[in-house]
Amino acid sequence: MDIEELTRRCLTAGTDEETCAHHLRDQILTMKPNVSSEYALSMARAVVEEVINSNRAESDLIAYTKADVTMGEFGVGSRGAGDFFAHRQFPKIIGSTDASVGVDEMDDAGAVEAGGKYIITTVDGMHSRLSDFPFLAGFHVTRATLRDVYVMGAKPVAMLSDIHVGDDGDVAKIFDYTAGISVVSEAMGIPLVTGSTLRIGGDMVLGSRMTGCVGAVGVADHLTARVATQPGDCILMTTGAGGGTIATAAIYSGFPDVVERTINLSFLRACEALLKSDVLPRIHTMTDVTNGGLRGDAYEMAETAGCTIVIVEDDLRTLVDPEVLKMLDALEIDYLGVSLDALLVVTRPEDADAVIDVVQSTGVTMKKIGYVTEGPGEAKLITNGEMTDFIPRFRESAYTPVKKVVDTTPHDDFEEMKKRVARAGDAARDKKERVLASLRRTE
Repeated sequence: MDIEELTRRCLTAGTDEETCAHHLRDQILTMKPNVSSEYALSMARAVVEEVINSNRAESDLIAYTKADVTMGEFGVGSRGAGDFFAHRQFPKIIGSTDASVGVDEMDDAGAVEAGGKYIITTVDGMHSRLSDFPFLAGFHVTRATLRDVYVMGAKPVAMLSDIHVGDDGDVAKIFDYTAGISVVSEAMGIPLVTGSTLRIGGDMVLGSRMTGCVGAVGVADHLTARVATQPGDCILMTTGAGGGTIATAAIYSGFPDVVERTINLSFLRACEALLKSDVLPRIHTMTDVTNGGLRGDAYEMAETAGCTIVIVEDDLRTLVDPEVLKMLDALEIDYLGVSLDALLVVTRPEDADAVIDVVQSTGVTMKKIGYVTEGPGEAKLITNGEMTDFIPRFRESAYTPVKKVVDTTPHDDFEEMKKRVARAGDAARDKKERVLASLRRTE
């Protein structure tokens, strides 16, 4: 519960300060039944005072241009069309850089050259619904961020952690979360070297919600970024049992036994083998099936490389862990639109068997699932010989009961929302330029 947000809404509605304070007191007592009414009212009045003061603060630095589109409405973080559009705003805000792989390429990680090597950096946020399951949150976010380094053709060398817990959260959460990170860290021999621990919103957010991220740094000689995908290439994919998304679906949909299927290091072991092999320089692109499932990743790869990606569904279902697939089918979740945490490799057809041999030497199955052709940056799906558009939905497959409800929300005004989001992105870019100009004048 964000008591600062509650107060802002109360005051904006025209309610007087003391009434807002008493209303807030009741909300505080709901979340903190062990404090006295007097303490809760004193805290509430202090929050009202702070909000009033902050509302009076006006300047270009403090204010921002609103899109009048909420994160939930636009599906930001839900790995679908809205999320992809929002992420496309970042390159215009950040601008051109000297990065070898920058944000404009929409890759899993970024890369810069230094000392004759490529330095890879990436960060992944923990799955938001794993707040009450900190070990799983730590394990899966760590595996995810390491995947993003590996798929750039890099060897991870260090990791960092950030963890935020609400004011009422049990301190043990930060320990169990760290234990989940450390399992992957020790198993793969990649040290966790630094981190940060904070409360969400300081005193202003009540409850036990947890969020956090894990970042990683890697070193590479040969990059396997999406932009290297070429017409004539073939697409390979490993088996996948999912990570945070599948674990979340299992927990909240009554399939807890499936969670154990997600606890593995198969992807990372396969990548380690590829990095140590002589086949790595012959790989054009690697990525993991995460962002909106194969629908999302094929779409992003095609758009980045400016080619047509064709996925053939014949063998795809065989590459999903049987227990995971059984759950997805039972819950009517589209397996093509959910994160499977499988490895995708793009290479020349003549090199495909060599790649498959290296991966399968680690005990991980890999098969050919598609190819790349000349054409616009789009993805196609062939099912039973019929080719159709293979595009991400507004959100990734609804994989929990709540998401199935949210997924019913109509989006008839999506094009109008896109315009407002783009204008907000432009405003942020312009603000950056104004502040930069001001700083340069003072140098």
